[in-house]
Amino acid sequence: MFISFFYHLREAGLPVSLQEWLALTEALDRGLCAPSLLEFYHLCRSVLVKSEGDYDKFDMAFAAYFDGIGTSGEIPEEVWGWLNGKGKTKEELRDRMDPMNTADYDLEKLRDMLKERLEEQKSRHAGGSYWIGTGGTSVLGHSGYADVGVRVGGESRYKNALQVARQRDYRDFREDNIIDPRQFQLAFRRLRQFSTRIEGPKTELDIDATVRKTCDAGGNLRLVFDHPRKNTIKLLLLFDAGGSMLSYSRLCSALFQAVDKSNHFKDLKVYYFHNCVYEHLYKTPRCRRGDWVDTDWVLKNYGSEYRVVFVGDASMSDDELLRKGGCCLVGLYNEIPGIQWLHRIRDRYSHQIWLNPIEDTLWDFVFGSHSIKLVRQVFPMYELSVKGLETGIRKLLVSR
Repeated sequence: MFISFFYHLREAGLPVSLQEWLALTEALDRGLCAPSLLEFYHLCRSVLVKSEGDYDKFDMAFAAYFDGIGTSGEIPEEVWGWLNGKGKTKEELRDRMDPMNTADYDLEKLRDMLKERLEEQKSRHAGGSYWIGTGGTSVLGHSGYADVGVRVGGESRYKNALQVARQRDYRDFREDNIIDPRQFQLAFRRLRQFSTRIEGPKTELDIDATVRKTCDAGGNLRLVFDHPRKNTIKLLLLFDAGGSMLSYSRLCSALFQAVDKSNHFKDLKVYYFHNCVYEHLYKTPRCRRGDWVDTDWVLKNYGSEYRVVFVGDASMSDDELLRKGGCCLVGLYNEIPGIQWLHRIRDRYSHQIWLNPIEDTLWDFVFGSHSIKLVRQVFPMYELSVKGLETGIRKLLVSR
């Protein structure tokens, strides 16, 4: 039966190798795990999971295999707020604990109770035996004294592996998540590996090599140094602004701030367009008439060594992309169709990608799917997720 857990993890999308599985069984044979599901959980994760991006997948697969629990619904923000306050102390509760509150609740009943309380409860609650709260003897909430129940936030008093797995602390590290502002900075740190080592003294501490050498030396510290890195990447960043991109404006703003604060670029130029590039590129996301530079000027003054990143949903009418006069901004008339401008940019710069905030599984079905398809024929397009951004950056910076 144990081998079925191996196949269960593989079916969940975890790249568990046979060698890693044999290492786990060897660890069990050597007694490296106490007879505790919690310790087994940590041992499995340590041996079988190679990337923090897979932690959440592992947590969900572990919980499903050992208890058959499906993904629970999201807990409303106000409930988290109620649970952030301090509960009553054990001394205060000692005389109020209900000796009858020791029912052997099954999981299904507890889940139904949680759903019912979420619908009923309108305010924070501390102590007691009924509401979702802190302290008390309720089977819902945290920091209380019930022997069984569903913990919502906080720290467990009676830990078990399923509670740890169900927390999904690593959901934000998943590489298939749509990227959010907290992850941009982390994603762009990965660009550091693409910077160039410069000749000269080895003055930069190599963390990975230091860890390896220290482990090889049985824990005795062995410092390893390498040549320092030099930023050589020049980036031209083009944002679609307004219209259908309004719903992604905060996301794009966070991306801009992350790029702007990054020290991985020798030079960074940022311009804006609305739906498609025409004769002008705007200096601000407001796309105001006259507050622009000529697109031809950009192509002539920024050399072919620049990497180009488009950020936009590529969703527009066919006229905007394929026709003269397709520009939808009042008072402006484009003599050259937008698709030709995209081809000019592609021909000028050999390294370019398009990041699309729309989930890639929807590209063939959303409004503007035809224009998305046409743009994808010009530029490599990636979803604006952690995995999509990383894949796009690798494409963008690969030597040709």
